[in-house]
Amino acid sequence: MTATTAAPQGYSATQIALHWAVAVLVAGQYIFKDAISGAWDAIRAGETYAFDPLILAHVAGGALILAFVVSRLVLRLTRGVPAAPENEPAPLKTLSHIAHWAFYAVLAAMAVTGSLAWFADVTPAAQAHNVLKVVLLALIALHVLAVPFHRLVLKNNVMRRMIRPSA
Repeated sequence: MTATTAAPQGYSATQIALHWAVAVLVAGQYIFKDAISGAWDAIRAGETYAFDPLILAHVAGGALILAFVVSRLVLRLTRGVPAAPENEPAPLKTLSHIAHWAFYAVLAAMAVTGSLAWFADVTPAAQAHNVLKVVLLALIALHVLAVPFHRLVLKNNVMRRMIRPSA
């Protein structure tokens, strides 16, 4: 999107689908993480572990999240995103902008650190992965709490943009 191109009125169907796909995959990563955590602990203790499809699902889920995040970034940079609601105070617009870019960075970093830990046995990457897990949870909480704030305090329906695609 060039400086002279107006921001789209809403998100595209692809942007919305990628957003919700990442949300579902991230939820699955947290809910079903015990299998890979147990396998990691066994590896660290020099023990073997039995095959568990949830380990494969965690690894594949991380790869999909990275692919979807990269796709979302490409769309964001080429198509653009809707402007913040007009009644949103400037500091909140800045916070929203920072939070959205932080999501991309943290999600990508989690996929990379998880891969380095699992495939290359890089313990500091595993430690970073665990720290980023907490950062991501904080971002998710902020993101989810923004919905009722926009609806009840700012009296706009910003979430509609992530449900109904625009041209």
